[in-house]
Amino acid sequence: MSPRLPTGRIRRTAAVGGALGAGGAAVAKARLRGDDEAEAHLEAAERMVKTLGTLRGAAMKIAQLASFVDVDLLPDEYRAIYQDQLAALRDSAPPMEWSRVKEVLEEAWGEAPERVLEDLEHDARAAASIGQVHRGVLPDGRAVAVKVQYPDVARALAADMQNAGLLMRMAKALAPGLDAKSAAAELKERVLEELDYELEAQKQRQFARAYRGHPFVVVPDVHTSLSAERVLVTEWVEDGIGFEEIRTTWSQEDKDRFGEVVFRFHLGSLHHIRHFNADAHPGNYLALGDGRVAFLDFGMTKHLDQAQIDLEVLAIRAALDDDPEGLRKALDDIGYLRKAERLDAELLMAHTRAVGGWYLEDTEVTIDARRVMKAIAAISDPRSKYAAIRRSQNLPADELMGQRMLLGVLGVLGRLEATRNWCAIGREWWFGEEPATELGVAERAFFAGR
Repeated sequence: MSPRLPTGRIRRTAAVGGALGAGGAAVAKARLRGDDEAEAHLEAAERMVKTLGTLRGAAMKIAQLASFVDVDLLPDEYRAIYQDQLAALRDSAPPMEWSRVKEVLEEAWGEAPERVLEDLEHDARAAASIGQVHRGVLPDGRAVAVKVQYPDVARALAADMQNAGLLMRMAKALAPGLDAKSAAAELKERVLEELDYELEAQKQRQFARAYRGHPFVVVPDVHTSLSAERVLVTEWVEDGIGFEEIRTTWSQEDKDRFGEVVFRFHLGSLHHIRHFNADAHPGNYLALGDGRVAFLDFGMTKHLDQAQIDLEVLAIRAALDDDPEGLRKALDDIGYLRKAERLDAELLMAHTRAVGGWYLEDTEVTIDARRVMKAIAAISDPRSKYAAIRRSQNLPADELMGQRMLLGVLGVLGRLEATRNWCAIGREWWFGEEPATELGVAERAFFAGR
């Protein structure tokens, strides 16, 4: 029998603290005994996976983020050990037993699931932070993905959202160096939104309509009549290849193309439909045999108005034109800066390039570990020369999810070591320039015909 999900704030705080502190304790013991520290780190990472996976909710999201973005949480010399172990949390977590799944479905549908579907597998195909997915078959023979929210997860997440220390830690992981209180408030709103699968269904339908027939992006359709607050039913994506197999077995050329698809979907959708998916972790992707990529999770998205997007493009233009004063004004207009007139505009320009240089350099750039670390250090390292810039930065609530998305995409590209002229691709959207790649040509034709 699967254990009940702990929902109390004190119990969850203690468990999270114990899991995140496991590394230091295990290594300290290993040093005292003269044991192999690598083995101790491996043991600690496995314990973190087990504990945080069982807790699910916001606690598990820390581990999901740490596995590919928040590398500052991981010891330099043992980072790979933690990444390999925590990577499992991007795609799976300890599943709940069938009897509890059935309870949720009966409550949502008003009758037994076998009366609604022709078939429904009892074993979950995937499990994540707040729900798990089962493969089902409709009476007309179409395969569907049935995502079922864990019982008590709403109470558990509410406990996490009341846990100021945990919430601030998550906020700092998602937006290091910026106003943690503002980040925490936006994060709380977005995370609690994820509990409402009817809202997620609405957002996924928007993306599915916008990308229906797209040459390399697939967004599964939603079966609205079967979806409810705690159940989401969507089209089943057959025979997809997951991220770890892509990363470890594909040729570099194919990984470069896959990285471009991820980049175009997450950043391009903001300019194509003024809406983007903020959750860029690799468990949300499946590569299909025809070269398309399916994007699966739309619980955390953000819509921006055109005026804000235009301001962001002005900031990008200033950075590309080497116009420090223009950059300072644009960032101030967005709301990123406090007392902008006192900031060193040249230092602000250098900081912007340190963080976003990978997509602001008009040349081919390979995203490797050095690139990822450079960007994160510019944002979070208190010893860096950009500390004064960070102290003068503000975090507009509307910008938190964009920053999370950018860091997530950067982490994904870094694990692929993908190479492209990311700036040339961006210029297609920012300034309407000619497509930079074959994918760009296909995408331009698609949206021109919408």
